[in-house]
Amino acid sequence: MKFLDLAKVHIRSGGGGAGCVSFRREKFIEFGGPDGGDGGRGGDVWAVAVDGLNTLIDFRYQQHFFARNGQPGMGKGRTGKDGEGITLRVPAGTEILDEDEETVIADLAHVGDRVLLGKGGNGGWGNLRFKSATNQAPRRANPGQEGVERTIWLRLKLIADVGLAGLPNAGKSTFLAATSNARPKIADYPFTTLHPNLGVVAVDGHEFVVADIPGLIEGASEGRGLGDQFLGHVERCAVLLHLVDGTSEDVAQDFAVISRELAAYSPKVAAKPRIVALNKVDALDEETRAERRAALAEAFGASVMEMSGVSGEGVSEVLRALYREVAARRRADAPPDDEEDDAPWRS
Repeated sequence: MKFLDLAKVHIRSGGGGAGCVSFRREKFIEFGGPDGGDGGRGGDVWAVAVDGLNTLIDFRYQQHFFARNGQPGMGKGRTGKDGEGITLRVPAGTEILDEDEETVIADLAHVGDRVLLGKGGNGGWGNLRFKSATNQAPRRANPGQEGVERTIWLRLKLIADVGLAGLPNAGKSTFLAATSNARPKIADYPFTTLHPNLGVVAVDGHEFVVADIPGLIEGASEGRGLGDQFLGHVERCAVLLHLVDGTSEDVAQDFAVISRELAAYSPKVAAKPRIVALNKVDALDEETRAERRAALAEAFGASVMEMSGVSGEGVSEVLRALYREVAARRRADAPPDDEEDDAPWRS
């Protein structure tokens, strides 16, 4: 299944049915009076976050979603049938934007979150509604209210605890494949990863989700390479794992390139907790390893970790460090305990 994280959608809620102009006609009843019913209400357009989806690919093949109109009113005071609404099923983590692609209408971050995108029009009144002591035979009825028509954008930001950052061929996909059941494509050329991959990682009995983001290059914020189009998927992460290729001649420069691109994309992303690891250390001798680790630590301004996704060296330590950050985020986001709710029930 292809990955799609941005989709343009056209929606329209249903229009209300028109009211009816009708008069009661029965044998032996000379002045029956008005009996025109109201029109039915138009259907609404909703969006709801559901479980089991991680892409917007369904909206590539269908971009128009129209709710049904309400039926017009009828004689004998009968109200027209309400139009059926329609619901857009989207993955959790989907942002709904206005047509300008900037104004956020709703952020459906959790399963079950829902938002009304277009309210159906009200049905028009029939002539029975206009009957009064001074107007006992009204011949007027209201038309139904028109529905809402608009164009929106759906933008998916994957729900992950850890985001992987680094230059192409830094070993992000290898790390994900070595620590989870995810099977991203792995090759020895840049831009092997063309779309984000998710994997569930376990360490010491705890699980968290890791997102492998396509690699950045210098100038990505200006559209070079794959650009920064996928960085939105790390906005919700608790921590970033910044992998630096240990076989590179200038690890400090590689680190600086990614740091600049993260800051250019969003100061919020750049300010996230970050763990920096020197990767592919199995291919280095002791002297080169120590030299490049020192250079990377100086560029980062803090200590860095060593690991190899191929040999497994240092991977467990990196996973434990990541989980400590994830656990801290989960504790901060957890709602406060309600002592009364936790108390046992008594009769």
